[in-house]
Amino acid sequence: MTAKTIDPVLYRNAMSRYAGHVQIVTTAMGEEKRGVTVTAACSVSDNPATVLVCLNAGNQANELFTKSGRFALNSLAADQQPLAEAFSGMGKLPVEERFAKAKWLNLATGAPVLADAMAAFDCRLIEAKQVATHMILIGEVEAIHLGPNSAALMYFERAFKAL
Repeated sequence: MTAKTIDPVLYRNAMSRYAGHVQIVTTAMGEEKRGVTVTAACSVSDNPATVLVCLNAGNQANELFTKSGRFALNSLAADQQPLAEAFSGMGKLPVEERFAKAKWLNLATGAPVLADAMAAFDCRLIEAKQVATHMILIGEVEAIHLGPNSAALMYFERAFKAL
């Protein structure tokens, strides 16, 4: 079977119609922290509890996720859009200022867990694999934190939306 090349612009336009829950994936190693806004994340299994996150492999700062061996997946509420924007790189804030915009907890792994995330999954990295332009992280959930239950922050048609 031969691979068919799909135009990247057409693909991105089609994916913009695919609604995704906005989340911040975080990690820490020593004094170094990293946090990135993502929509490409999902459950893999409930036994053992496992999640999957996709990150841009072209950003060398994202290597901290594999080096640290841990990450937290923090699901955002609609009123947390400014936090999503900060961790997406809008405003070009330094890492310290991004993390200063919220309160963070430390659960099992040492990855920063957003105190008021709708749900946060504190994970030990069990597999990382690069596929094309992205790195896939698979983590076994070691702890869960539930915050307030409210409208979810979604990303659809290249804009934030509340659901």
